Amino acid sequence: MTSIFSVFSFIQFFFAIVIGLYFWNMLSKQRTNKKAIKKKSKRELKKLHKMRQRSLTEPLSEKIRPIKFSEIIGQEKGIEALRSAMCGSNPQHVIIYGPPGVGKTAAARLVLKEAQKKSESPFNKMSEFIELDATIARFDERGIADPLIGSVHDPIYQGAGAMGSAGIPQPKPGAVTKAHGGILFLDEIGELHHIQMNKLLKVLEDRKVFLESSYYHLDDNNIPRYVHDIFQNGLPADFRLIGATTKQPRDIPPAIRSRCLEIFFDLLTPADIEKIALNALEKINCEIANGVIRLIKEYAINGRQAVNMVQTARGIATTNGRSNILEADVEKVIMNGHYSPRPVNELVAKPQVGVVNGLAVRGASNGVIDQVEVVVSKVSSESGSLNITGIAEEEEHKNRYKKLKRKSMVKSSAENVITLLQRELDIDLNSYDIHIDFASDAIVDGPSAGITMAVALYSALINRPINNKAAMTGKISINGQVRAVGGIIPKVEAAQRAGADKVLIPKKNWKQIFNSDKFSQIEIIKVDNLQEAINETLLLDQVVDQKSDFDLDIDSFSTPVL
Repeated sequence: MTSIFSVFSFIQFFFAIVIGLYFWNMLSKQRTNKKAIKKKSKRELKKLHKMRQRSLTEPLSEKIRPIKFSEIIGQEKGIEALRSAMCGSNPQHVIIYGPPGVGKTAAARLVLKEAQKKSESPFNKMSEFIELDATIARFDERGIADPLIGSVHDPIYQGAGAMGSAGIPQPKPGAVTKAHGGILFLDEIGELHHIQMNKLLKVLEDRKVFLESSYYHLDDNNIPRYVHDIFQNGLPADFRLIGATTKQPRDIPPAIRSRCLEIFFDLLTPADIEKIALNALEKINCEIANGVIRLIKEYAINGRQAVNMVQTARGIATTNGRSNILEADVEKVIMNGHYSPRPVNELVAKPQVGVVNGLAVRGASNGVIDQVEVVVSKVSSESGSLNITGIAEEEEHKNRYKKLKRKSMVKSSAENVITLLQRELDIDLNSYDIHIDFASDAIVDGPSAGITMAVALYSALINRPINNKAAMTGKISINGQVRAVGGIIPKVEAAQRAGADKVLIPKKNWKQIFNSDKFSQIEIIKVDNLQEAINETLLLDQVVDQKSDFDLDIDSFSTPVL
């Protein structure tokens, strides 16, 4: 018995020593690991501090980054609208449309700083500006991660930690919660994942975020009180959204647009580009030769391009041992960068038959001159043709739900014009070839070129020139009525910038702003029908050396026959 007890005691003692040695070894390894980690951390931290002490020169784009609204060139209207929307007692959600490099992000940052100074504004010193780029916002449809709305780190996930080991789901706030009480700036909002977009709409309505997890149970006393509070009452998300996009309004879901004030930033004019380029040259204290600014204005379409051209040209000059920028330096930048000249916004050089200054809108709100030229000729065959160049014969419209193809609305409008003039002039235009050309590269997206085509075709039919200092826009009906169109203010602005003496617009498009000093340099004429448009623009007293294919008694036209 004693022998058995001794053996049992020996076995216990042996295992006690083995277990002790095992835990001693584990403790030693842990201490060794801690020392190694501490040593590695110290080495990496030293490397990080050393990296932070070294930096390159500040990019020119950062040197001239606007620090006040007056430094954002060419966007006075947009900035005024943005300040009105965000700096009052009840700030609104906003979407800013505009091409890249015109100051959308800078304006969004500055508007919060101004709002914080207003006593009536709900924004205060604690209000934060949270910025998120929708194009790179990491999103998982399984709900594992959502940097915008927030997500829940369930216990099954790797790295759940001590709370995960205890079976506790851990809510992770997203940008909408971090922006609580401030502004969430969502750059390129049009690129946001459609699931995130729908969730964002719900957050804008509720002003809070509700999260879900199959691991959460209301009666689980092991879950901390704050986690219970989040799942039951939601995370706070009372903020104001400023979304920025280079897309068109039609590319943004209507649900989000209906909740936001839409503001448009314009494409920069050559004069705006000149101001930005001169400001950049002043920052780098660099002299320039004649022609440098002219070239930059001719090719740069936004502020970022203008600054990059200045900086690169300065680099070329420095490489060649010069302190001043020559015209040849900018030419090299243009050639190496494959820059294309910006569209020229010019009127017809002189009165011509069948040539009219039309008006169009490029992008969201940039008005441009779109010259329309019409040529008609008799054909020997029984049936002539209608040929439209400069735009697509077929338009494709696509959204996230469906894709549609239809005949070009401009071609439909041209057919309306032909029907109208055939009836009024009593001429069979089916036996003539009619060629309509849109000379500029502006895409005509709608029926607003109707009046332009009608006047140009009428001019070609009676062989009389059109006033080259007049521009026009309007939809034409088959009864000759001029109907309202969109983008009227940018179009009138484009006509005024181009030096037009008068602009013809539909009567129903008249705005009170046209009575202001802003449009004092141009005569804005309201027209209700095609005859009024012809009376205002057709030069009946000028004859051209060109034989008309139409046997019309032109001298009898004291006024147009319509």
